[in-house]
Amino acid sequence: MRATSLTIALLLLSNVFMTFAWYAHLKELSHKPWIVAALASWGLAFFEYMFQVPANRIGYTVFSIAQLKILQEVITLAVFVPFALFYLKEPLKLDYLWAALCMVGAVYFAFRSKLGG
Repeated sequence: MRATSLTIALLLLSNVFMTFAWYAHLKELSHKPWIVAALASWGLAFFEYMFQVPANRIGYTVFSIAQLKILQEVITLAVFVPFALFYLKEPLKLDYLWAALCMVGAVYFAFRSKLGG
């Protein structure tokens, strides 16, 4: 259980950095040349990888690679939606719900062997 919790925590941290690296420049650096945004994003991505690499190494001890990938995608969506709503001030869309429901299906199929199915 410790490896699972640690994996999830590290992936959450990784995704916060990833989301800022990928999208914050759209709000904060839109007036700067794209190369400035790319370099700033690259700097943030360093911290993303400092959490993501150990998360995947630890997670691979308890999850299959497919389960680890689906877990990553679910966490990505869980981090991205609040980021889009609160940081980028994007409107709430029903599409987020449909995407989340698709992810629930993906989680089910990726983890059903562990669920006894």
